[in-house]
Amino acid sequence: MSAPIASSQAALVRELTGRRLSRFRSGDLLVLIAFLMLAAIVVCALIPATLAPHPPNQQEITMRLLPPTWMARGDSAHPLGTDQLGRDLLSRVIHGARISLIVGVSALIISGFIGVAIGLLAGYYRGWLDDWIMRLADVQLAIPYVLLAIAIIAVIGPSNLNVVLVLAVNGWVVYARLARGQALSLREQEFIQAYRALGARDWRIVLQHILPNLLSAVIVVASLELAGIITLESSLSFLGLGIQPPTVSWGYMLADGRTYLLGGAWWVVTFPGLAITATILSINVLGDWLRDVLDPRLKI
Repeated sequence: MSAPIASSQAALVRELTGRRLSRFRSGDLLVLIAFLMLAAIVVCALIPATLAPHPPNQQEITMRLLPPTWMARGDSAHPLGTDQLGRDLLSRVIHGARISLIVGVSALIISGFIGVAIGLLAGYYRGWLDDWIMRLADVQLAIPYVLLAIAIIAVIGPSNLNVVLVLAVNGWVVYARLARGQALSLREQEFIQAYRALGARDWRIVLQHILPNLLSAVIVVASLELAGIITLESSLSFLGLGIQPPTVSWGYMLADGRTYLLGGAWWVVTFPGLAITATILSINVLGDWLRDVLDPRLKI
Protein backbone atom coordinates (compact mmCIF):
# COMPACT_ATOMS: atom_id res chain seq x y z
CA MET A 1 0.00 0.00 0.00
CA SER A 2 2.86 2.36 0.73
CA ALA A 3 4.28 2.25 -2.82
CA PRO A 4 1.05 3.42 -4.56
CA ILE A 5 0.62 6.15 -1.95
CA ALA A 6 4.19 7.33 -2.43
CA SER A 7 3.81 7.37 -6.22
CA SER A 8 0.54 9.32 -6.02
CA GLN A 9 2.13 11.84 -3.66
CA ALA A 10 5.08 12.26 -6.03
CA ALA A 11 2.68 12.80 -8.95
CA LEU A 12 0.80 15.41 -6.92
CA VAL A 13 4.05 17.22 -6.09
CA ARG A 14 5.06 17.24 -9.77
CA GLU A 15 1.65 18.59 -10.77
CA LEU A 16 1.77 21.37 -8.18
CA THR A 17 5.34 22.24 -9.17
CA GLY A 18 4.32 22.43 -12.82
CA ARG A 19 1.42 24.72 -11.97
CA ARG A 20 3.70 27.03 -9.99
CA LEU A 21 6.25 27.18 -12.82
CA SER A 22 3.57 27.93 -15.41
CA ARG A 23 2.08 30.56 -13.12
CA PHE A 24 5.53 32.13 -12.73
CA ARG A 25 6.12 32.20 -16.46
CA SER A 26 2.77 33.79 -17.24
CA GLY A 27 1.96 35.93 -14.20
CA ASP A 28 4.89 36.39 -11.88
CA LEU A 29 7.21 37.44 -14.70
CA LEU A 30 4.86 40.32 -15.46
CA VAL A 31 4.78 41.18 -11.75
CA LEU A 32 8.58 41.13 -11.64
CA ILE A 33 8.81 43.49 -14.62
CA ALA A 34 6.25 45.82 -13.03
CA PHE A 35 8.15 45.74 -9.74
CA LEU A 36 11.44 46.62 -11.45
CA MET A 37 9.79 49.45 -13.38
CA LEU A 38 8.20 50.90 -10.27
CA ALA A 39 11.44 50.48 -8.31
CA ALA A 40 13.30 52.47 -10.97
CA ILE A 41 10.68 55.23 -10.81
CA VAL A 42 10.90 55.33 -7.00
CA VAL A 43 14.70 55.61 -7.19
CA CYS A 44 14.31 58.53 -9.62
CA ALA A 45 11.90 60.16 -7.16
CA LEU A 46 14.28 59.69 -4.23
CA ILE A 47 17.53 60.94 -5.81
CA PRO A 48 16.63 62.96 -8.93
CA ALA A 49 19.51 65.41 -8.55
CA THR A 50 22.00 62.53 -8.53
CA LEU A 51 20.57 60.75 -11.57
CA ALA A 52 19.68 63.74 -13.76
CA PRO A 53 22.52 64.90 -16.03
CA HIS A 54 21.33 68.54 -15.98
CA PRO A 55 19.25 70.82 -13.75
CA PRO A 56 15.61 70.36 -14.85
CA ASN A 57 14.97 74.05 -15.57
CA GLN A 58 18.33 74.92 -17.13
CA GLN A 59 17.64 76.60 -20.48
CA GLU A 60 19.90 76.53 -23.55
CA ILE A 61 18.09 78.21 -26.41
CA THR A 62 20.79 77.18 -28.88
CA MET A 63 19.95 73.56 -28.03
CA ARG A 64 16.17 73.87 -28.37
CA LEU A 65 14.17 70.94 -29.77
CA LEU A 66 17.16 68.65 -30.19
CA PRO A 67 16.01 65.11 -31.04
CA PRO A 68 17.07 62.05 -29.01
CA THR A 69 20.71 61.08 -29.24
CA TRP A 70 20.14 58.17 -31.66
CA MET A 71 18.61 60.46 -34.31
CA ALA A 72 20.27 62.87 -36.71
CA ARG A 73 21.20 66.14 -34.97
CA GLY A 74 21.02 64.31 -31.65
CA ASP A 75 23.45 65.27 -28.90
CA SER A 76 24.93 62.72 -26.49
CA ALA A 77 24.66 65.30 -23.70
CA HIS A 78 20.86 65.10 -24.05
CA PRO A 79 19.95 61.40 -24.48
CA LEU A 80 16.19 62.02 -24.81
CA GLY A 81 16.51 65.37 -26.56
CA THR A 82 15.45 68.83 -25.40
CA ASP A 83 12.24 70.85 -25.31
CA GLN A 84 11.37 74.21 -26.86
CA LEU A 85 13.49 76.07 -24.29
CA GLY A 86 16.51 73.78 -24.59
CA ARG A 87 15.84 72.00 -21.30
CA ASP A 88 17.05 68.41 -21.03
CA LEU A 89 14.08 66.03 -21.27
CA LEU A 90 15.74 63.16 -19.40
CA SER A 91 16.41 65.42 -16.42
CA ARG A 92 12.86 66.74 -16.45
CA VAL A 93 11.32 63.26 -16.68
CA ILE A 94 13.46 62.10 -13.74
CA HIS A 95 12.51 65.11 -11.61
CA GLY A 96 8.85 64.71 -12.60
CA ALA A 97 8.80 61.31 -10.89
CA ARG A 98 9.34 62.96 -7.50
CA ILE A 99 6.35 65.30 -7.63
CA SER A 100 4.04 62.61 -9.03
CA LEU A 101 4.87 60.14 -6.26
CA ILE A 102 4.92 62.74 -3.48
CA VAL A 103 1.53 64.14 -4.48
CA GLY A 104 0.10 60.67 -5.13
CA VAL A 105 1.24 59.08 -1.87
CA SER A 106 0.30 62.14 0.21
CA ALA A 107 -3.21 62.25 -1.22
CA LEU A 108 -3.49 58.48 -0.81
CA ILE A 109 -2.62 58.60 2.90
CA ILE A 110 -4.99 61.49 3.61
CA SER A 111 -7.93 60.01 1.69
CA GLY A 112 -7.34 56.55 3.18
CA PHE A 113 -7.23 57.86 6.75
CA ILE A 114 -10.34 60.01 6.33
CA GLY A 115 -12.29 57.36 4.40
CA VAL A 116 -11.52 54.50 6.79
CA ALA A 117 -12.35 56.62 9.86
CA ILE A 118 -15.66 57.82 8.39
CA GLY A 119 -16.58 54.35 7.14
CA LEU A 120 -15.91 52.70 10.50
CA LEU A 121 -18.05 55.28 12.28
CA ALA A 122 -20.89 54.88 9.79
CA GLY A 123 -20.85 51.09 9.83
CA TYR A 124 -20.42 50.64 13.57
CA TYR A 125 -22.95 53.19 14.83
CA ARG A 126 -25.34 53.11 11.82
CA GLY A 127 -28.48 55.24 12.21
CA TRP A 128 -28.62 58.81 10.91
CA LEU A 129 -24.82 59.10 10.75
CA ASP A 130 -24.62 56.15 8.36
CA ASP A 131 -27.44 57.55 6.22
CA TRP A 132 -25.87 61.00 5.91
CA ILE A 133 -22.39 59.70 5.10
CA MET A 134 -23.62 57.25 2.47
CA ARG A 135 -25.84 59.86 0.83
CA LEU A 136 -22.85 62.21 0.67
CA ALA A 137 -20.80 59.43 -0.89
CA ASP A 138 -23.54 58.75 -3.46
CA VAL A 139 -23.67 62.43 -4.43
CA GLN A 140 -19.91 62.59 -4.89
CA LEU A 141 -19.86 59.40 -6.96
CA ALA A 142 -22.53 60.90 -9.24
CA ILE A 143 -20.17 63.76 -10.15
CA PRO A 144 -17.30 62.97 -12.57
CA TYR A 145 -14.14 63.15 -10.48
CA VAL A 146 -12.24 65.29 -13.00
CA LEU A 147 -15.11 67.79 -13.10
CA LEU A 148 -15.26 67.89 -9.30
CA ALA A 149 -11.50 68.43 -9.05
CA ILE A 150 -11.60 71.23 -11.63
CA ALA A 151 -14.48 72.93 -9.79
CA ILE A 152 -12.68 72.82 -6.43
CA ILE A 153 -9.35 74.01 -7.87
CA ALA A 154 -11.13 76.85 -9.67
CA VAL A 155 -12.48 78.04 -6.31
CA ILE A 156 -9.44 77.62 -4.04
CA GLY A 157 -6.76 78.19 -6.68
CA PRO A 158 -3.98 75.95 -7.99
CA SER A 159 -1.05 75.11 -5.72
CA ASN A 160 0.81 71.99 -4.69
CA LEU A 161 -1.01 71.75 -1.35
CA ASN A 162 -4.41 72.39 -2.91
CA VAL A 163 -3.81 69.66 -5.49
CA VAL A 164 -3.08 67.15 -2.71
CA LEU A 165 -6.24 68.18 -0.84
CA VAL A 166 -8.40 67.94 -3.97
CA LEU A 167 -7.05 64.49 -4.80
CA ALA A 168 -7.70 63.37 -1.21
CA VAL A 169 -11.29 64.67 -1.35
CA ASN A 170 -11.83 62.69 -4.54
CA GLY A 171 -10.54 59.45 -3.04
CA TRP A 172 -12.14 59.03 0.40
CA VAL A 173 -15.38 57.41 -0.79
CA VAL A 174 -13.94 54.03 -1.79
CA TYR A 175 -12.28 53.61 1.60
CA ALA A 176 -15.42 54.71 3.44
CA ARG A 177 -17.57 52.14 1.65
CA LEU A 178 -15.02 49.41 2.26
CA ALA A 179 -14.67 50.19 5.98
CA ARG A 180 -18.43 50.55 6.42
CA GLY A 181 -19.07 47.14 4.90
CA GLN A 182 -16.49 45.51 7.14
CA ALA A 183 -17.87 47.22 10.25
CA LEU A 184 -21.43 46.18 9.37
CA SER A 185 -20.42 42.55 8.94
CA LEU A 186 -18.40 42.36 12.15
CA ARG A 187 -20.43 44.44 14.60
CA GLU A 188 -22.99 41.66 15.10
CA GLN A 189 -20.47 38.84 15.38
CA GLU A 190 -20.49 36.87 18.62
CA PHE A 191 -16.97 37.83 19.65
CA ILE A 192 -17.82 41.54 19.26
CA GLN A 193 -20.98 41.05 21.32
CA ALA A 194 -18.88 39.29 23.96
CA TYR A 195 -16.48 42.22 24.18
CA ARG A 196 -19.44 44.60 24.54
CA ALA A 197 -20.86 42.44 27.34
CA LEU A 198 -17.51 42.60 29.11
CA GLY A 199 -17.72 46.40 29.05
CA ALA A 200 -15.16 47.12 26.31
CA ARG A 201 -15.38 50.65 24.94
CA ASP A 202 -16.52 51.17 21.37
CA TRP A 203 -13.26 52.78 20.26
CA ARG A 204 -11.27 49.83 21.62
CA ILE A 205 -13.48 47.34 19.79
CA VAL A 206 -13.16 49.28 16.53
CA LEU A 207 -9.39 49.76 16.74
CA GLN A 208 -8.43 46.35 18.08
CA HIS A 209 -10.91 43.99 16.45
CA ILE A 210 -12.54 45.59 13.39
CA LEU A 211 -9.71 47.68 11.93
CA PRO A 212 -7.14 44.82 11.81
CA ASN A 213 -9.59 42.75 9.74
CA LEU A 214 -9.76 45.63 7.27
CA LEU A 215 -6.07 46.36 6.73
CA SER A 216 -5.35 43.84 3.96
CA ALA A 217 -8.29 45.10 1.89
CA VAL A 218 -7.24 48.73 2.47
CA ILE A 219 -3.71 47.97 1.26
CA VAL A 220 -5.06 46.37 -1.91
CA VAL A 221 -7.44 49.26 -2.62
CA ALA A 222 -4.72 51.82 -1.91
CA SER A 223 -2.33 50.16 -4.35
CA LEU A 224 -4.96 50.36 -7.09
CA GLU A 225 -6.13 53.87 -6.19
CA LEU A 226 -2.58 55.27 -6.42
CA ALA A 227 -2.61 54.83 -10.19
CA GLY A 228 -5.86 56.81 -10.46
CA ILE A 229 -4.51 59.58 -8.26
CA ILE A 230 -1.38 59.96 -10.41
CA THR A 231 -3.55 60.00 -13.53
CA LEU A 232 -5.77 62.74 -12.08
CA GLU A 233 -2.76 64.80 -10.97
CA SER A 234 -1.30 64.58 -14.48
CA SER A 235 -4.67 65.56 -15.97
CA LEU A 236 -4.97 68.61 -13.72
CA SER A 237 -1.40 69.65 -14.50
CA PHE A 238 -2.10 69.23 -18.21
CA LEU A 239 -5.06 71.61 -17.84
CA GLY A 240 -2.94 74.12 -15.92
CA LEU A 241 -4.82 73.51 -12.65
CA GLY A 242 -2.35 71.14 -11.01
CA ILE A 243 1.32 71.46 -10.12
CA GLN A 244 2.54 74.90 -11.12
CA PRO A 245 5.88 75.73 -12.79
CA PRO A 246 8.78 75.90 -12.18
CA THR A 247 8.04 72.60 -10.38
CA VAL A 248 8.42 69.83 -12.95
CA SER A 249 5.31 67.73 -13.58
CA TRP A 250 4.76 65.11 -16.26
CA GLY A 251 1.29 66.45 -16.99
CA TYR A 252 2.57 70.00 -17.42
CA MET A 253 5.34 68.71 -19.71
CA LEU A 254 2.65 67.19 -21.94
CA ALA A 255 0.72 70.46 -22.03
CA ASP A 256 3.86 72.51 -22.61
CA GLY A 257 5.03 70.43 -25.55
CA ARG A 258 1.81 69.51 -27.34
CA THR A 259 2.03 72.49 -29.73
CA TYR A 260 5.36 71.17 -31.06
CA LEU A 261 4.08 67.66 -31.73
CA LEU A 262 2.72 68.43 -35.20
CA GLY A 263 5.98 70.19 -36.05
CA GLY A 264 7.84 66.90 -35.75
CA ALA A 265 9.16 67.22 -32.18
CA TRP A 266 7.40 64.07 -31.02
CA TRP A 267 9.90 63.41 -28.24
CA VAL A 268 8.77 66.46 -26.25
CA VAL A 269 5.51 64.72 -25.30
CA THR A 270 6.37 61.07 -25.92
CA PHE A 271 8.80 60.55 -23.05
CA PRO A 272 6.74 62.17 -20.27
CA GLY A 273 3.74 60.27 -21.65
CA LEU A 274 5.69 57.01 -21.48
CA ALA A 275 6.71 57.82 -17.90
CA ILE A 276 3.06 58.27 -16.90
CA THR A 277 2.05 55.08 -18.72
CA ALA A 278 4.84 53.01 -17.17
CA THR A 279 4.01 54.26 -13.68
CA ILE A 280 0.29 53.57 -13.96
CA LEU A 281 0.72 50.15 -15.58
CA SER A 282 3.28 48.97 -13.04
CA ILE A 283 1.12 50.12 -10.11
CA ASN A 284 -1.96 48.42 -11.56
CA VAL A 285 -0.14 45.14 -12.14
CA LEU A 286 1.29 45.15 -8.62
CA GLY A 287 -2.11 46.11 -7.23
CA ASP A 288 -3.77 43.15 -8.94
CA TRP A 289 -1.04 40.87 -7.62
CA LEU A 290 -1.49 42.19 -4.08
CA ARG A 291 -5.23 41.60 -4.33
CA ASP A 292 -4.66 37.98 -5.33
CA VAL A 293 -2.16 37.48 -2.51
CA LEU A 294 -3.84 39.36 0.35
CA ASP A 295 -7.56 39.22 -0.41
CA PRO A 296 -8.57 37.14 -3.46
CA ARG A 297 -12.29 37.60 -2.66
CA LEU A 298 -12.08 41.40 -2.90
CA LYS A 299 -13.96 42.81 -5.89
CA ILE A 300 -12.94 46.33 -6.95
